[in-house]
Amino acid sequence: MREKERRIRLGDLQLRIMRVLWDSDAATVSEVQRLLGRPPLAYTTVATMLRKLEERGLVGHLEEGRKFLYRATVSMNEVTRSMAGDLVDRLFDGSLADAVSHLLESRDISREELDRLEQMIQERKGNP
Repeated sequence: MREKERRIRLGDLQLRIMRVLWDSDAATVSEVQRLLGRPPLAYTTVATMLRKLEERGLVGHLEEGRKFLYRATVSMNEVTRSMAGDLVDRLFDGSLADAVSHLLESRDISREELDRLEQMIQERKGNP
């Protein structure tokens, strides 16, 4: 991971809330609560999580009348890049090859996915 990139770590619920905001563009606490689905979470739990995400600079809000509309202030790509980089750094001592090897050995992978990986590697090498 590059030095200037900020590290973003999210728990499961925080990531679910961010996905709701990325999909919705902006949402109230009630809308986020509803869109999180089952099992239903308490309104106060969702409000607290949104406030904590806002304190970290990952979410912002606008006031619309008496409602707060929350929206993500970081992109899904920024979060996935940071979290994936953190995972590789912490579990595989920064070795992407070890991370990929582990995934190839521990998961079922289709021929199509293998072909796609080979194509991405060739493109990265500069051999389209």
